[in-house]
Amino acid sequence: MLPLVKVHLPERAQLMPALEHVLYSGMIGEGEAVYAFERRFAEQFDLPNVLAMSSGTAALHVALLECCVQPGDEVITTSMTAEPTNTTILQVGAVPVFADVDPETGNLDPASVEAAITDRTRAILVVHYAGYPVPLADIRAIADRKGVTLIEDCAHALGARYRNAAIGTVGEAAIFSFQAIKHMTTVDGGMLVLRNASHMRSARKLRWFGLEKGVPRTEVDISRAGYKYNMNNVTATVGLAQLDVIGPAIARHIDNGRFFDAELAGIPGLSVVPIENGSEPSYWLYTLLADDSDAVERCMAGIGVMASKLHRPNHFHSVFAPYRRDLPGLETFYRRLVHLPCGWWVSDDDRERIVTALRKG
Repeated sequence: MLPLVKVHLPERAQLMPALEHVLYSGMIGEGEAVYAFERRFAEQFDLPNVLAMSSGTAALHVALLECCVQPGDEVITTSMTAEPTNTTILQVGAVPVFADVDPETGNLDPASVEAAITDRTRAILVVHYAGYPVPLADIRAIADRKGVTLIEDCAHALGARYRNAAIGTVGEAAIFSFQAIKHMTTVDGGMLVLRNASHMRSARKLRWFGLEKGVPRTEVDISRAGYKYNMNNVTATVGLAQLDVIGPAIARHIDNGRFFDAELAGIPGLSVVPIENGSEPSYWLYTLLADDSDAVERCMAGIGVMASKLHRPNHFHSVFAPYRRDLPGLETFYRRLVHLPCGWWVSDDDRERIVTALRKG
């Protein structure tokens, strides 16, 4: 069965000697490997100030705190995402306010975002769902006009770009995920991106209990409680090895995604996601819309290809019951949604087989 998602790792001959070296180096906690990974990641993906974290969720928690989201504040968000996007809002004591999505893309609809803003709104949290960038220009303009912060959840979107800028550089903060099945994994981990360098010292302290690295423990003073969110040298070593090989892997996601865009358009009963001018998706998953999504899943299963909706809209969960509201765009999108595999493991023959089966109906 051709999987919908798959773990990407460097070749054994490249990765294992580096891991063996760090494992027996005597320094497996946070150290130079972490800082080297931060420097190289920022350079490779055109990002400003970055901090490696234990997970993308940890990075998002710190992003919310650094953007001054406090208990009782409202955060405009999407229900069409993995659950940690919104459980993290609850974690800081804030209120998730679900804006609707564009039924053709699954990404937040700027008009719905603006309509949801109140005098309690502190931030807008956008998710570049499945690797397709949200309409950042419109949402950035809303954030500026309303005086609220913009945070980008780029967990699905490593390598995507928007109007010649790297994804993750439009908001005041952004996060990436290196969880097992993302474009690039460090087994687990994440990266926090902060536009303003003045926040870096505070964020570093938040990821290490509130302590400042480099100050003797007998002299340091905790002024704000922090967390155990740091990355370690072992996972950073995986990340460093990944950076040597991840470019071609992401390029293959993009090539397969563009192939499907061209070949699946116009098939009766199917629609492809429209791509905004200047938006460059990185296609973590290929998003296809179908009049009968169940039939597409059955069709793909018949040729040995996994296909599914993958995520469950968050407002369906009991924990988010108090925040439910009518989301007609999301309802339409989710009914029609079916994801196809389009990653580095999908060969030319695989993608031709998928298209041929869908053309036959």
